[in-house]
Amino acid sequence: MKKYYGPQVEKAINNFPFSFRPSRREFIYAIAEIKKAAAEAHLGAGELSRERARAIVRACDEILAGKHDKQFFLPAFQGGAGTSNHMNINEVVAARAMEIFKQGAKKQSAIHPNDHVNMSHSTNDVMPSAMRIAAVRMTDKLLLTLDILIKAFEKKSKQFAGIRKLGRTHMQDAVPITLGNEFATYGDQIKRGQNRIRHAKEFLLELNLGGSAVGNSINASPKYIAKLYQQLRKITKLPVRPTKNLMTLTSSTSDIVALSQSLTSLSVDLSKIANDLRLLSSGPKGGIGEINLPELQPGSSIMPGKVNPVLPEAVNQMYFLVSGNNLTIEHAAEGAQLELGVMLPIMTDRLLESLKLMDEMLSVFAGKCVAGIKANPKRCRELLENSTAYATLLTPKIGYDNAALAVKQSLSTGKTLREIVLQKKFLTNSEFDRLIKIIK
Repeated sequence: MKKYYGPQVEKAINNFPFSFRPSRREFIYAIAEIKKAAAEAHLGAGELSRERARAIVRACDEILAGKHDKQFFLPAFQGGAGTSNHMNINEVVAARAMEIFKQGAKKQSAIHPNDHVNMSHSTNDVMPSAMRIAAVRMTDKLLLTLDILIKAFEKKSKQFAGIRKLGRTHMQDAVPITLGNEFATYGDQIKRGQNRIRHAKEFLLELNLGGSAVGNSINASPKYIAKLYQQLRKITKLPVRPTKNLMTLTSSTSDIVALSQSLTSLSVDLSKIANDLRLLSSGPKGGIGEINLPELQPGSSIMPGKVNPVLPEAVNQMYFLVSGNNLTIEHAAEGAQLELGVMLPIMTDRLLESLKLMDEMLSVFAGKCVAGIKANPKRCRELLENSTAYATLLTPKIGYDNAALAVKQSLSTGKTLREIVLQKKFLTNSEFDRLIKIIK
């Protein structure tokens, strides 16, 4: 492999010799897009020669095409607000642009990583902006996956609409519902979480790019900044814009916290839904067994025929990880001082990990689990009929005291509530059936 990175990356290799994953390609490519937009903007502002700008743009295009992926291997866990990753891009772009520029080894300053590739830039405006661009794209992808998951639950809610079953509170028999009610609720809970994510994402379209070191645009001309955003919107195809006060987004990373928290909030609901699916499918003989999950793989190396709810369990673990990442992001944001939110590397790594994992996990969950769930109507009916859930429906007709008496006798005798009510002539069988018909 030809080495394009330079001395600053060499120092970072020695300073951060960690066996930690490298920064995600989505993030690296977003930095390259910013460098490309900056070169075009500086050319338009008359601050960079056409030859240099074209060479830098071409080098960035090669990075975006994946031709130089092996040049970016520094661990995502690093100090310095991401300066090492930033200079990695600057050095690689400069070295490759030099080849394109065809100036020869004697003119090393023809395209300089700091003077030209990094012109008007700082780690402090480039890295948070690249993180936001990468996060917006990954969020958009997750939102589409959530559409698929929501539709999967809505489809099941329609399939299960006519299946009456026992509703439970406090893990105890409560009132009759339908299986369709449960699955419609799951879809709606996910939709609400999706809306929270969509709202949080909008804040990430505001950037501090052009703010330079602390957000007051030192060494960045107004003409360059105006053209920079024009070019960046064209290159990224995202409606990015400068925030009103660039210093705000240089010192604060609370927008990242808000997105992370919206991911965590949705993951809470998803983990609860996964728990419900595990409970409702428990058995096959000794549990609730109202639904059957797709059989994906053997569940035990010792117990023949055992099948476990592996994908709902994976959703549970997704929540654990996303929640942990959120705590890291929250602490990293709070760990800022004065003019800079300095703990950017770990925030970037954890946010993009959460987005990537949720997108991949929920795509599989929708297709391989939710879409294949089958109802067990016989079991639903059995548990409902043998429960005391009809008591609440009976109260307006036979009174609270009579309903309570029927419940107690049902529990003490083992007879169904229906049998007790008919035996005591509180209602006829047809009247009992008419009450049940209101369950929708």
